Amino acid sequence: MDLNLEGKRALVCGSSQGIGLASAIELASLGASVTLVSRSEEKLVKALEQLPGSGHDFLAIDLNDSDAIRELVGPSHKKSPYSILVNNSAGPKGGPIEFADPDDFVAAFKQHLLAASIISKIVLPEMKSIGFGRIINIISTSVKTPLMGLGVSNTIRSAVASWGKTLSLEVAPFGVTVNSVLPGATATSRLDSLLESWAQKSGCSVEEEATKRKAAIPAGRFGEPSEVASVVAFLSSPAAAYVNGVALSVDGGRTACL
Repeated sequence: MDLNLEGKRALVCGSSQGIGLASAIELASLGASVTLVSRSEEKLVKALEQLPGSGHDFLAIDLNDSDAIRELVGPSHKKSPYSILVNNSAGPKGGPIEFADPDDFVAAFKQHLLAASIISKIVLPEMKSIGFGRIINIISTSVKTPLMGLGVSNTIRSAVASWGKTLSLEVAPFGVTVNSVLPGATATSRLDSLLESWAQKSGCSVEEEATKRKAAIPAGRFGEPSEVASVVAFLSSPAAAYVNGVALSVDGGRTACL
């Protein structure tokens, strides 16, 4: 199986921590040179130290800022083109969709869908010209089954999945694939925050809430960021050349649909 990414450059968004950082580490371990992207330069410096291999760098960008994306990613791509793009960003704040503020939808749309679209437009011409490109969108299982209490996230993440599927059809003839990875409950700071919120609402401890949530997962546990990252790495590799347009759940079997 050809998993070798030597000579390839990857741009990994939201990679100062969690699933994004785990994905960057996995890609680097397969030989790719990686550009980390996140808002905090301080966190990016620390994350960079965790990557195996050499030739890595970072871009401190707020994915809500479309102009900053163009100004920083464009020159970086011209310097050394990206053949792998991992679109990933922190989830929108929780809450019932009935009470969501319109501005929350707009902000999430910019941070997730517009950012992915803008970066893809920058990297796609070179991917198409060399006949190799991998775009992986890290989204959520809410794409298949909406999650209660995450109204804005459910809405925007489904839009990203639809965008990715459409793009996959357009770029497939050029050797470029576009796939979505749908993490379930994964041990990250995002999950910690959600568990605290859920526990407050249900009037139980965080530990009790976590136990209840794990019971709904056939695997009986939360996932690890590295387990999601392994799927991202495979979809980035030459071995996954004929996998295109899929939305793959990585959730321990929780999502109750095919």
